[in-house]
Amino acid sequence: MKEEYIPFVDELIELAIREDIGDGDHSSLACIPHDQRGRMKLLVKQDGILAGVEVARRVLRRLDPEVKFEQLLEDGTRIKPGDIAFYVEGRLISLLQAERILLNIMQRMSGVATQTAVYVKELEGLKTKVLDTRKTTPGMRVLDKIAVKLGGGENHRMGLFDMVILKDNHIDFAGGILKAIPLTREYLKAKGKDIPIEVEVRSLDDIRDVFAAGGCDRIMLDNFTPELTREAVKLIGGRAEIESSGGITLKNLREYAECGVDFISVGALTHQIKSLDLSLKAC
Repeated sequence: MKEEYIPFVDELIELAIREDIGDGDHSSLACIPHDQRGRMKLLVKQDGILAGVEVARRVLRRLDPEVKFEQLLEDGTRIKPGDIAFYVEGRLISLLQAERILLNIMQRMSGVATQTAVYVKELEGLKTKVLDTRKTTPGMRVLDKIAVKLGGGENHRMGLFDMVILKDNHIDFAGGILKAIPLTREYLKAKGKDIPIEVEVRSLDDIRDVFAAGGCDRIMLDNFTPELTREAVKLIGGRAEIESSGGITLKNLREYAECGVDFISVGALTHQIKSLDLSLKAC
């Protein structure tokens, strides 16, 4: 996990603890002796890609630093039913308090990683990389982005702060590409910001305007057909990175990649996923 992600992850863990445990896990406190110890295992019940082990470790450490964590499988491992990702041992109340929190995190992260791996496999042998988007569950973006990487995909920008993307609304409100790009460069210079600029285009004429306005780091081809994409790649001629976006599914993903684009962004990696079936069981 990247160092810069840790504060976001720890903040999310704190929120998860507050919303789930509140003033106490009364189910466990009512019937489990305070000092009773036990052992549990993270059991895999579905094929996929494992993600969230490191986050689960942080959840347990936050609730009880004395819990022993025996890791068997690494994040990013391809898993199958019956696999055991890790064992945990310690006070049973601590383990039971952590159970649903770490499962919710790991099941979602593993679902994202598993879905991403399907898209990545579809592009096997090609230079094109699959990107995630900002279509993430509010507050969980860092975990979604980590999971995409574990599934073999690449992260787009983290948020609005680390990359400029001039999308259709920005361009329309600014008065067109020929105005939006120079205004953006002036703004970044004034702020002392050195971040990439990407421009969304809707036609070949838009691409010509991008270069007439001084160019950019990446051009996003929005809702282009494969035929138009091939023309756009030729027109751009290596002067900027190329990203395809909009209307792209698993069925036509490879067709777009074969047009020669560098990236394909897919919102479905994080907003149309199925959580993977995992459970924390006594052993």
